[in-house]
Amino acid sequence: MATPLPAGIAAGTYDIDPSHSTAAFSVRHAGIAKVRGTIDIASGTITVGEDVESSGVTAELDAKSVNTGDSGRDQHLVSADFWGADENPAWTFQSGGVQVDGGDITVAGDLTINGITKAVELAGEFTGTATDPFGNARAGFEASTEINRKDFGITWNAALETGGVLVSDKVKITLDVSAISKN
Repeated sequence: MATPLPAGIAAGTYDIDPSHSTAAFSVRHAGIAKVRGTIDIASGTITVGEDVESSGVTAELDAKSVNTGDSGRDQHLVSADFWGADENPAWTFQSGGVQVDGGDITVAGDLTINGITKAVELAGEFTGTATDPFGNARAGFEASTEINRKDFGITWNAALETGGVLVSDKVKITLDVSAISKN
């Protein structure tokens, strides 16, 4: 059974606006605190179908643009120890399907990091529409997922004297997206 589109959004193609969108991540450091960072969204397209299930998204993130607030850490993250941004300059996502269960939206697709592609599910939410001062029809979306960095070949770590490791395997990724209608 097809789920009608939320009020306010029209079927069509929407370009993700990188200057008004954020891709963020967090990972536990030394088992006691979280390190947060962002990676620039280079481009992306959201295709809104006639119903929610026939919608989809593609996106590309600039792997070299990581910003955790510490330039030394940022340089280490783009190195071959982590995601090798020189060899793999983009993270990509290509949806394969959208499902609705009550008020919950799940976007399934393929995420590529470090040149390795894995299936992931994003918990999604439509956050509304607006017309900006320049006459652009905008739509807002949020999504989140949790990955295991080792699934993407990111295995660097350091043992702690007290036990455990410096960097958690679990990484939370959140997206806050503003997209402009091409219709």
